[in-house]
Amino acid sequence: MRKNKSGFTLIELLVVIAIIGLLSTLSILALNTARARSRDAKRISDVKQMQTALEMYFNDNNAYPPTTAIVAGNPIATGTVTYMGVVPTAPTPADGTACATANSYVYTNTGAGSTYTIKYCLGSKTGGAAAGVHTATPAGITNP
Repeated sequence: MRKNKSGFTLIELLVVIAIIGLLSTLSILALNTARARSRDAKRISDVKQMQTALEMYFNDNNAYPPTTAIVAGNPIATGTVTYMGVVPTAPTPADGTACATANSYVYTNTGAGSTYTIKYCLGSKTGGAAAGVHTATPAGITNP
């Protein structure tokens, strides 16, 4: 007499487990890439917002704020006018090898208040911007 057994063989189960493992690995890699791009997009957005606030400050005061006035977590303000509620901090973790030591927004007032620079770092190519350290000035953002 022959018994008809229903079920999966060990090989079939191992193949299914391997496929599930492969798919989960690929999805985690894609998620990490999306997170890194999101952090870079936030960096660019933060710098553009800071540039807008600095231009409004310049329009009212005919000079950019001193270097010591722009501190992460503090507002960009003068008197009773607030141009930016909170100066942002760069998102963490730092992306890319160039950003490991430069993952912050560094504002410097140059030219006796007539111009400024904001240095920041992108971990990978984002939009039209290449990876690496970038500089934002009143003229715009420059690629390395």
